[in-house]
Amino acid sequence: MYHYRVNQVKLNIGEPKGHLPKKMSRMLQIPVEWIENWDIRRESIDARNKSEIRLVYTVDFFTKKEIRRKKRNLQEVGDERPTEPVPGNQKLSGRPVVVGFGPCGIFAALKLAEKGYRPLVLERGKAMEERVTDVDRFREEGVLNPESNVLFGEGGAGTFSDGKLTSGIKSDYIREVLEVFAEAGADSRILYEHRPHIGTDVLRRVIVNIRKKIEMLGGEIRFGTKLDSLILEDGRVEGILVQDEAGQRHTIVTNAVVLAIGHSARDTFEMIHGKGLPMEQKPLSIGVRMEHPQEIIDRAQYGEEKRLPPADYKVSYRASNGRGVYSFCMCPGGEVIVCSTKEKELCVNGMSNSKRDSGTANSGVLCDVRKEDFGADDVLAGVRFQEKYERIAYQMGLKEHGRIFVAPRCTMEEFLNGTGNSRYVTESLPDFAVEALREAVPYFARKIKGYDMPEAVVKAVETRSSSPVRILRDQTGQSEIRGIYPAGEGAGYAGGITSAACDGIRTANHIIEAFAKPE
Repeated sequence: MYHYRVNQVKLNIGEPKGHLPKKMSRMLQIPVEWIENWDIRRESIDARNKSEIRLVYTVDFFTKKEIRRKKRNLQEVGDERPTEPVPGNQKLSGRPVVVGFGPCGIFAALKLAEKGYRPLVLERGKAMEERVTDVDRFREEGVLNPESNVLFGEGGAGTFSDGKLTSGIKSDYIREVLEVFAEAGADSRILYEHRPHIGTDVLRRVIVNIRKKIEMLGGEIRFGTKLDSLILEDGRVEGILVQDEAGQRHTIVTNAVVLAIGHSARDTFEMIHGKGLPMEQKPLSIGVRMEHPQEIIDRAQYGEEKRLPPADYKVSYRASNGRGVYSFCMCPGGEVIVCSTKEKELCVNGMSNSKRDSGTANSGVLCDVRKEDFGADDVLAGVRFQEKYERIAYQMGLKEHGRIFVAPRCTMEEFLNGTGNSRYVTESLPDFAVEALREAVPYFARKIKGYDMPEAVVKAVETRSSSPVRILRDQTGQSEIRGIYPAGEGAGYAGGITSAACDGIRTANHIIEAFAKPE
């Protein structure tokens, strides 16, 4: 059998996917009977011509005959699976420990469990059902649990998001990540959609299913268990000190620790910095969430076509003050949520359910923050920068609304003109960000008609788009302190669910390559 991939196969909106083989046969000038076991690898929307929008596909298929007529959009497909790691010969002390059960920790643990390494996972937050209860109470009553909230708990920060699986990275592990999510209950369309997403409602079930698989394979997950300290000796990790929900401290012996701690574990950053792990400042971003009626975005992207899913957008701009402004984590048919992890600090994010049917589009619109903006050489100065503006946003929301943990907000007209309630938003941002954002919006409106509509809503402040630090590691995935494997978004090596999951797999493979499989 010959294995081929063909690109740029187009269907009309509403045309059945079953027509693809016929389209492919015409494109390739081969009998349709030659095309066997075809599989969609990618689906995207070509909306450049609003009067003639098309769905565009990349399709894999097999034939029993070689296609000799060369075509520009046809290629042979080889083995695309990454090479599996070969176990090393170092002896594990105890079990490999994964700290954090967000996307990076989940996929690191799953890979280790699949290879027989029986990982122990520590998650400071709660299991899914209890976590959802805590989040609901926070949103309804303003009661914050610092260890179980929108950012801490089973599934990590991605659980209460759009479940977006797009990524700017190129990795051999992306397909593996998507397949795991699909097998655990996500819609199989994520395997080929151009901008796949799961939705927070479905993602909650999917994450629990992956957890159960890890446990079935010999892994263990301990919720409500926080990394308290590292036990180091002669430049190596020999164990860790943890604290459980009851406040009891325990020692766990291990010489392999994955730090998949996420971008908001600020107390853990403090601890590992104090322990001497090499770290460095990392640039970040700050900005707002902008909300528009979804129909405005749909019309701008699709014209009058009503048969397509809710539209998204991606825009960027270089302001005259030199700052980059860009959309981030755009959530079609979603809502803006407060995602604080500490009392008297407020930050926002966006989320969507799988159907994206709220009728409101929102996106982070962020401005780049440089290390020199932190005002200090301390490696944790970026954390202090985030905290400063989150404290201001909390106070501005309290002044504006008279209630705690309510995001400061204003209309687009107020924000652009500096009138009305705009001060509650603009005082939650550094001046250079306000200047750059105000300049960017009219430019975005030239790309997306109606973007600057007066009634659009602006909410502050978004600070957690990425980690403010990088925990240094070498080509083996380890810190200078041997046996410690910094990984994922919190360590500064990923941005989003998919890239964090890929880094988790990569890190697990490093451990497998270093250590012998436990007997």
